[in-house]
Amino acid sequence: MIRRPPRSTLFPYTTLFRSPGATLNPIYTHENLTMVEKGFSNLAKQIDNARKFGIPVVVCINAFTTDTKKELELVQRMCRESGAFDAVVSNHWALGGQGAADLARVVQLACQEQSHFRFLYELDLSLEKKIEVIAREIYGADGIELSPLAKQNLKRYEAQGFGRLPICVAKTHLSLTHDPNVKGAPTGFVLPVRDARASIGAGFVFPLIGTMTTMPGLGTRPCIYDIDLNLDTLQVEGLF
Repeated sequence: MIRRPPRSTLFPYTTLFRSPGATLNPIYTHENLTMVEKGFSNLAKQIDNARKFGIPVVVCINAFTTDTKKELELVQRMCRESGAFDAVVSNHWALGGQGAADLARVVQLACQEQSHFRFLYELDLSLEKKIEVIAREIYGADGIELSPLAKQNLKRYEAQGFGRLPICVAKTHLSLTHDPNVKGAPTGFVLPVRDARASIGAGFVFPLIGTMTTMPGLGTRPCIYDIDLNLDTLQVEGLF
């Protein structure tokens, strides 16, 4: 039996609306409503994506100490205007369960709302068509471009009787496109499918988008050897 989720919860960071990159420039630690509003386009797309499944969307805003009240209120307002059931500021990272109490109450209310859960595509569609639906509806692409290898593998999986399997896309999490440097909510691009593989036991087919790999290379020396607790400062060292 397939369990249908009663709601969807998103966890954005207001700070990342100002700086979508991995390194935080000090300029992004000061209030900038214009930057927050511009960076919100990605979260607006994620809210829209979740709503495509017919369930209420709750946004949990993980508040940074540098976030201002105006910025947090702006994000809450834009979330609601974008169709979210509600948006709640959460400080569970600092206050534990107490900091997430408001979020829990809103999630409970959202679960009581009537939902109309639906899948994004019908399983009877071809594997290629299902990938295309995801590319268009979730990522905002105009379409997909299958490499000869991807076409060959998809055709083989269908011939082997696996055409009704769902799709799990393997792509960068840093962008809606295949290029991690492209931020926001871009449109008008084509998603390149380099390869397509199947996890038959798990029950899905996974296309590889762009240069995405399925398993990162692991070093011969685990990072745990470089992590320690400084007993003088009580600080954890070697994490980064």
